[in-house]
Amino acid sequence: MIEFHPLTRNIGAEVTGVDLAKPMDGEQVQRLRDGLLRHMVLFFRDQHISDEEHVAFAKQFGTANMPPMDTSGSPVHVLDQTDPKGEGGDQWHSDNTFMKVPPMGSLLRAVVLPEVGGDTLWANMYMAYESLAPWLQRLCDELYAEHDLTMSVTKAIDKGHRMDLRAMQEKNPPVIHPVVRVHPETGRKALYVNRSSVTRLIGLSRRENEAILPLLFDAVRDPQFQVRLNWRVGTLAFWDNRPTQHYAVADYTQRRKMHRVTINCPAGIDDGVPKGVDGVTGADAPAEAAAARYL
Repeated sequence: MIEFHPLTRNIGAEVTGVDLAKPMDGEQVQRLRDGLLRHMVLFFRDQHISDEEHVAFAKQFGTANMPPMDTSGSPVHVLDQTDPKGEGGDQWHSDNTFMKVPPMGSLLRAVVLPEVGGDTLWANMYMAYESLAPWLQRLCDELYAEHDLTMSVTKAIDKGHRMDLRAMQEKNPPVIHPVVRVHPETGRKALYVNRSSVTRLIGLSRRENEAILPLLFDAVRDPQFQVRLNWRVGTLAFWDNRPTQHYAVADYTQRRKMHRVTINCPAGIDDGVPKGVDGVTGADAPAEAAAARYL
């Protein structure tokens, strides 16, 4: 029987009673989906599965989402690092919010680990939003932000990865998403800005951005919103990318190899386009304020 064992009061649970190498029936899939909505990130220990089994498990919850930075053509994205500091994972973020349709979730599996270090943290962005003063919540409900892949790709290039920045920018131009994302399944509001992708708040002056954006970025940092995972080979983490952010601790110099599959939600549940209050999307963003171009 599938059981959930919460690791903190506010986010994260370890799952027992399931073998990810075996196909699941509809009831099991629904139980895990419900658990994901409740806990936001699920941890499965001692799951020594193949890439094919990893993909098969992921596809029971959605369709494969191909990361723009991985051109291998495989749904399995390999993260193989020994010097991760500054590559982007060591900054609070949600995966690929610079896409018009960001992935619904990610399933990350530990294949090779350093002797010590390399933990990952996740944060509950519902609570980050709820921690804001009511007046700031109301302001955020009406704001939109620009998300751009340039910062993430530039970091990767600076670390020696070979990427065509111009081609990636042309394929993935900046997109606009609501600052507050309403989860399509839970109906709850989550703060939806992160330092990896967000460049500015639409319609605000530069000085207003300099005052407000850091405040919103830092809302993720309260430990009571977080859970920390100490990986073991064979551990798989499955998280809902819509109401969470995560942070990969870059405190190791030995090899750390992780395999990740990202997925989109079934279209009948969520079309994947981030929606704010009253169903607004980036397409509803107001025109730029005149002052924003000069101040």
